Amino acid sequence: MKQYHDMVRYVLENGKKKVNRTGVATISCFSYFYRVDIAEGYPLLTTKKIFFNSMLRELLWYLSGEEHIKDLRNHTKIWDDWADSEGRLQTAYGRFWRRFPVPTKGLDGEVWSDKWVSVDKETGEKVFDQIGYIIDSLKEIKLDPASKASRRLVVSAWHPANAAASLLPPCHYTFCFNVSDGKLNCHLTQRSADIALGVPFNLACYSLLTIMLAKECGFAPGEFAHTLIDAHIYENHIDGLKIQLERTPRKLPEISIADKPFDKLIFEDFKLIGYDPHPVIKFEVAV
Repeated sequence: MKQYHDMVRYVLENGKKKVNRTGVATISCFSYFYRVDIAEGYPLLTTKKIFFNSMLRELLWYLSGEEHIKDLRNHTKIWDDWADSEGRLQTAYGRFWRRFPVPTKGLDGEVWSDKWVSVDKETGEKVFDQIGYIIDSLKEIKLDPASKASRRLVVSAWHPANAAASLLPPCHYTFCFNVSDGKLNCHLTQRSADIALGVPFNLACYSLLTIMLAKECGFAPGEFAHTLIDAHIYENHIDGLKIQLERTPRKLPEISIADKPFDKLIFEDFKLIGYDPHPVIKFEVAV
């Protein structure tokens, strides 16, 4: 995929050495941006094999709202290094996507919407379902393109108090949707972006989420846009990325999703069609 290769080249050529918490230095650039047209094919990189099944399991875990990996770890080890002995995570994306804490009281005269609010079974606190809000708002926009929700389609995984104490605060911490010319677009903002390992998953994950929401709400998939605030390559990933740059991108695959309601979709409802990648390139995870 040209956009990804362009990003790798840019950071290799322009990045500055930067130390970080992992002990493995990076070469880093500030604020890189790219966009892809999902209609041209599902953007799963072909110049190395991406483990689609692991990515899909992770996305469905996000959408479950769970704050533990007790079930997820049966399928992928992605989050094992950051979970406690019981499998719980201080920062679990889906917890905030589907169960964002709602203050008991607002300011005097302030109005809170109760439509997407429920009581959390574990904590007894009021929580807000951001994904539910997005789905209902998109269906409203489908009926009325001038809906006030049209520029308010924001999801946040960032809770300041949680992030201040977490071992790994959310990297891809907020995303917005936008409807244009009957197409659903998504913009993701990421504070910290591991270009070799993380970004290919982020690209595939949020593009698939956009496709799922477009199908649910009656739109065609549009573009995925991505802003990387700290776009970095770990020094021990440089050689592998140079190998990847020598490979010629192949035709992008397609994705098929069962005709079921959004929140009823399970792993078996997704089919990856025509994926013919180059071999795996192994990159070590910096913890």
